[in-house]
Amino acid sequence: MNTLSYQSGTRSPELIDKTIGDSFDEIASRMGEHVAAVSRHEGVQLSYSELREKSDRLAAALLESGLKPGERIGIWSHTNLAWLLLQLATAKAGLILVNINPAYRTSELEHALNLVGCKAIVTMVRYRSSEYLNMLRELGKARLPSLETIWWIDDADCQDEAGAQRFSDLLRSGDANSAKLQEVRRTVRPDDAVNIQFTSGTTGLPKAATLSHRNILNNGFFVGECMKLTHEDRVCVPVPMYHCFGMVMGNLACLTHGSTIVYPAERFDAEAVLETVQAEKCTALYGVPTMFIAALNHPRFAEFDMSSLRTGIMAGSPCPIEIMKRVVGEMHLPEITIAYGMTETSPVSCQSMTDTPVERRVSTVGQVLPHLDVKIVDPLTGRTVERGQTGELCTRGYSVMLGYWNQPDRTRDAIDAEGWMHSGDLATMDPDGYVNIVGRIKDMVIRGGENLYPREIEEFLYSCPGVLDVQVVGVPDPHFGEELCAWIVVRPESVLDDEAVRDFCKGRIAHYKVPKYIRFVDSFPTTVTGKIQKYVIRQIMSDELDLKEQHTA
Repeated sequence: MNTLSYQSGTRSPELIDKTIGDSFDEIASRMGEHVAAVSRHEGVQLSYSELREKSDRLAAALLESGLKPGERIGIWSHTNLAWLLLQLATAKAGLILVNINPAYRTSELEHALNLVGCKAIVTMVRYRSSEYLNMLRELGKARLPSLETIWWIDDADCQDEAGAQRFSDLLRSGDANSAKLQEVRRTVRPDDAVNIQFTSGTTGLPKAATLSHRNILNNGFFVGECMKLTHEDRVCVPVPMYHCFGMVMGNLACLTHGSTIVYPAERFDAEAVLETVQAEKCTALYGVPTMFIAALNHPRFAEFDMSSLRTGIMAGSPCPIEIMKRVVGEMHLPEITIAYGMTETSPVSCQSMTDTPVERRVSTVGQVLPHLDVKIVDPLTGRTVERGQTGELCTRGYSVMLGYWNQPDRTRDAIDAEGWMHSGDLATMDPDGYVNIVGRIKDMVIRGGENLYPREIEEFLYSCPGVLDVQVVGVPDPHFGEELCAWIVVRPESVLDDEAVRDFCKGRIAHYKVPKYIRFVDSFPTTVTGKIQKYVIRQIMSDELDLKEQHTA
């Protein structure tokens, strides 16, 4: 038996050696009038035939507008059918779709569009307090020199917008049988770049991960295989499209299996998710742990029928074991899977299967996907560690990005000479190849020479009566170098204080693992995708306690 933390995925079924456009058209020709996508908040659904025809028209229109294969076009929007159409149309037209985070403001938007040289952008006019078109106008041509065209996603009630064109006019202008489109499609190759996603870096400006047709088409397919998706599945996708979770694990996993994509709302809303699962008889549900927690604890949760659910994916951040057990039992998701990855690996490297034993599904992120290799290495020496030992998880194979756009130095820092993508995540691998993520290298807390892993302490605190959610971070300490701090969200019906938490810890975990600082909060700082921003928690606590970073000689 292999005693090193190195595992290769099976080499079957074969990789899909096609472009996204060709693969989709093949499926659409077989699926015909089967429903491809349902957008509940827009009150619209499209069959596979309709989605093919509209995406062809849009692809032709984009080329007729003057955009050329290889050029970049941004999408700055929450979830809607226009997003899905643009994803397919850009792939068919040989363009590179650039995903812009809807939470970006002018400084981040300026950096993103200029880094990759966007020639055009499709955007919402506004959402709540976010005035997207006004932000683009504020930046103007002087600060966005590459940007030539703005299309805004409109509806019947919208008035004209100065300096921008209607997306509906663009869509109507295209000819699905365009000779130019057919000519371009013959030149698009599976290894061509098709998508750029900005990594949500916690330090410095976001990097532009560049992904190919081969990268994301195959990853979407194998993610769907883990869930055993078929044309009978209806997948509720409340995660954002601008992230790999939505556009790859959601859209492409469904479209490679003839399944139906169901969008419950423009952005995550727990009640909309529950209502959509019941009304659309969804068989699968996606989310990050915070989304599942919000649904489980919604005051109307018991009113909705979840019995149609079978499978789904929980990903984005480590899944608390107690939450996973509630999802399986209370949300009728006996075959839910756990997935792990990063934007730079398209995104999934490891995933559990529908028949993975429950104890493995609640304690690991599954095994390596087909056609990929993973290993766990000592972060200092680069040597592969023994199974059971902690180290940095690395991935190699078809899913590794082409690189960071226009940032060769940062690409070399992330992908080594042998093609391994270094994740920055700490993990262990058991004798059967199951991987467990124990934290981020930068999240590991070193207290008085002891390596402490916040994930381990979080899992323990989840078992404390009254704890709904918890995050543990390290904060500077003049004596030990770092001390532990826990932020805790208390269950609505419970009362909890510092003393009760510490009493619960006594005799159950080592004294140095008991958090020195405990704060009770209503929520955690998160990204748009629901990922917890631990660095924000650390900064808030350091400022509050007037703690300074400790440096050793």
